[in-house]
Amino acid sequence: MKLHLLLLFIPLMWCACKTRTTPASPMNAAFEREKSASGGESDLEDIRRSGELIVATISGPETYYDYRGAGLGLQYALADDFARSEGLKVRVELANDTTELLAMVKRGDADVAALPVGEERIKEAGLQPAGVNDAKQHTSWAVRSHAEDLAEALRAWFTSNTLAEVQAGEKKRLREVHEVRRHMQAVFLSRDRGIISVYDPLFKQASAATGWDWKLIAAQCYQESGFDPNARSWAGARGLMQLMPRTAADLGVAAEQVGDPQTNVAAAARLIRKLSGQLADVPDANERIKFVLASYNGGIGHVRDAMALARKYGRDAHRWDEVAPYILGLQSPQYYRDPVVKHGYMIGSETAGYVQSILSRWQGYGGRVLLSRAPVLPETSGGQSAPSRGPEVGKGSKAPRKNKYSSGMRIMSPDDPEFNQMQQH
Repeated sequence: MKLHLLLLFIPLMWCACKTRTTPASPMNAAFEREKSASGGESDLEDIRRSGELIVATISGPETYYDYRGAGLGLQYALADDFARSEGLKVRVELANDTTELLAMVKRGDADVAALPVGEERIKEAGLQPAGVNDAKQHTSWAVRSHAEDLAEALRAWFTSNTLAEVQAGEKKRLREVHEVRRHMQAVFLSRDRGIISVYDPLFKQASAATGWDWKLIAAQCYQESGFDPNARSWAGARGLMQLMPRTAADLGVAAEQVGDPQTNVAAAARLIRKLSGQLADVPDANERIKFVLASYNGGIGHVRDAMALARKYGRDAHRWDEVAPYILGLQSPQYYRDPVVKHGYMIGSETAGYVQSILSRWQGYGGRVLLSRAPVLPETSGGQSAPSRGPEVGKGSKAPRKNKYSSGMRIMSPDDPEFNQMQQH
């Protein structure tokens, strides 16, 4: 009887394994696909079945970077355009250099090397050119030598107009990336009565949940949305505290509830508390606020990268004034390609300006805060970093102002006359 059951069980196990087509992990994705293709199956058909195109590239402003959960960069935009034409989603795997990039495709960790590389070098690596190419420069994307169907699809997709069309779309996205469509409310609803906005009760509830001054949360809200609950960014962020869809989902907020003021602020409070816990190694509570704000805007991964750089160059990784220059530095290849950096390029000026503006506004709201210095890029001498401490705000340097808004919509910074007047009250 036992032998009979075993004989029945073995075919069932074989069938279950046979029908599994989606890779269990990123690192074995192409290996699984290669096994499938070796059995006579189309490489492209297997990619289509998995639902995603695994793209290897190098981090940078012209290649790929993450902006609040959205991918930006021309090479990413091109890869996404091809993937959409095939009904696929893109998953990015970052390489440190061209050698590693080609090796990732060669060993099967990626389907496409989305970076123009010399065709001779591609062939030397045992790969074939396909996709985006520059005939004059003899450069091209690369795929595995046996991935004929994928190569053919890439060649059919890329025409003389493709690059120009995707470039135009990417430029439009970059113009919109910092925009938040919103109706700005007054900075103070009533200065005399100390009422900042109609949402003050929500900020006070968030204060109880986070341990932050409610006026600080109000200052952050104004920076994010101008107290407009219907505010929406290009990247899909919504509501008073501009929650990204993925972030909202992770915080247990249904898509239809993201715009609700109470739900939005409460979820933001949970995010602030979560980030505070992740940054518990910053011992000073006031310093931790700055790191949390930076992480809220730019992502904790990038902030950790800047901390690692500060530590590498002998700075205090737990003091914002020591780390902020490296937030700016993550816009420079010298820093975002450093081996200690795990998340690549970021728009550091936006994040540094975000922290600076909120702290300044918090002070204007009556918060007891010691303003940070406006950061400047680390100086370079002999290949070594010598980060400078920037002058204090209002003493020779303005806080970065990288946020761009639609017509009639603006956010005040410490150099705005109206804000200076507010500080005097």
